[in-house]
Amino acid sequence: MDYYKEVEGKRVHDHRFGKNTMSTLARCIWVPCPVIIGAGPSGLAVAACLKERGIPSLILEKANCIASLWKLKTYDRLRLHLPKQFCELPFMPFPANFPTYPTKTQFVAYLESYKNSFGLDPVFNKTVVSAEFDDQCGFWRIKTLGLKQEETEYVSQWLIVATGENADEVVPRIDGMDDFGGPILHTSSYKSGLLFRGKDVLVVGCGNSGMEVSLDLCNSKARPSLVVRNSVHVLPQEMLGKSTFGLSMWLLKWFPVRLVDRFLLLVSRFMFGDTEKFGLHRPEFGPLELKNRSGKTPVLDVGTLAKIKSGNIKVCLGIKRITLRAVEFVDGKKENFDAIILATGYKSNVPQWLKEADMFSEEDGMPKEAFPRGWKGERGLYAVGFTKRGLLGASFDAKKIAEDIERQWKAEATNFMPYIHPLTSS
Repeated sequence: MDYYKEVEGKRVHDHRFGKNTMSTLARCIWVPCPVIIGAGPSGLAVAACLKERGIPSLILEKANCIASLWKLKTYDRLRLHLPKQFCELPFMPFPANFPTYPTKTQFVAYLESYKNSFGLDPVFNKTVVSAEFDDQCGFWRIKTLGLKQEETEYVSQWLIVATGENADEVVPRIDGMDDFGGPILHTSSYKSGLLFRGKDVLVVGCGNSGMEVSLDLCNSKARPSLVVRNSVHVLPQEMLGKSTFGLSMWLLKWFPVRLVDRFLLLVSRFMFGDTEKFGLHRPEFGPLELKNRSGKTPVLDVGTLAKIKSGNIKVCLGIKRITLRAVEFVDGKKENFDAIILATGYKSNVPQWLKEADMFSEEDGMPKEAFPRGWKGERGLYAVGFTKRGLLGASFDAKKIAEDIERQWKAEATNFMPYIHPLTSS
C-alpha cells in the first residue's frame, strides 16, 4: 500500500536498491518497475506472477474497480462456461466449495480475494490516452487522464498491456437503427430478462452471450428471436459426464485436432440431432480447428437449444434493415419487436492508445504473433490476455512475462549505476 501512496505522491521507492528514486516535476512520474495497463484477471495475474518473483508493479485501471467488465458489464445469470479448474489464475485455485461452474458473483469474489492475497493495489480512474516509447530517454511514456481530466504521465522501462480482447463493445451500424423507436442495447448493458417480460425481443448474435441472453429472456417470459447470420458450432457443455472442454483437452493429448473434432461432432449430433433443421448451420471446419484458425469459440449450450427446438426461441436470418418497431430480414420477412439486444461482442482497443506498430495489429488490436509467441514485443513491451484462449492463455502469458522481466531485473540490479535520466514534465 505504501508503495502506491508514494507513486501518487510523486515519489517512488525503488525496491531493488532500497532508495528513493527521482520523481519529476508535477505530473510526470518515474516508475522503477513494470507498468500494467488493466486490472482485469490478466492484469492481476501478471502482477501476482511478478510479485512472486520479488518484483513490484504499478497497475493502472480506467474504471473504479478491478474486473470492471465482469462487475459492470455482464448479465446477472452469467456463469463461467468452463469448469473452474480451467479458469483459475496462477498460484491460487478456486475455493473447494465453489460449484464446477462458478457464478458471476463467485468469480468476482475470487478475483477480489486474489488481489488481496497478493497485496495488489491498482491505481483506479486512470484512463490511458497514449503510450509511446521515447527513443531519446529509452523509456515508455504512458499518459493518463483522471476523473477531473487531470493529466498524469508515468515513465517506465516496462509496459505490460492487459486491457484484453474485450475492452470495447462492438456496436454494428444497421440500416434504420435510428428509426426503431424502441430500446437498442448491447449485452454490456443487459442485466436480466425480467425487464422484458411479455415483450418481443430480437437478439442479434449467436455466440455464447447471444444464446444465453436468449435463454434468459425466454425463462423470464419474454418472446425472444435470435439472429443467426453466420454458421456456428453448438456443443453440449458436458459430454459423457465430463466437461466438453476438459474432454477435448484430454483427447488432444492423444489424437490430432481433426479426429477430436469428428468425435465432438458425432457426440453432439447424437445428443442434439441435426442442428441445421433449426437454422443453426455448422461451419466447414470442426470446432477446434476453427478455433485455431480464427479464434471463433464454439457455443457451449446451457439449455438454449432445447428452447429453439420447442419454438420458444425463434431463429432468424440476417437483418436487412430496421424500421419503426420492426425488423426486415434478408429473406424478405418482416416482424415487429419491442426491443433489440446486440450480442455482437467486444474488441481490443489497443490501437487507440498504444503508439506502436510492430507488436499489435492496427486492424484488430491483437498481437501479430499467434499464441504462444504473442506475449513479448520489443523494448520492454508485453501483452497478456490476448491469446483467444481465455484465462488459461492469460495465465500462460503472465508466467512467461514474469520470467522474462525477472532476468532483466536481476541483471540491472547487478549492473546498477547510480544515474537517473533527467525526465521532464509533460
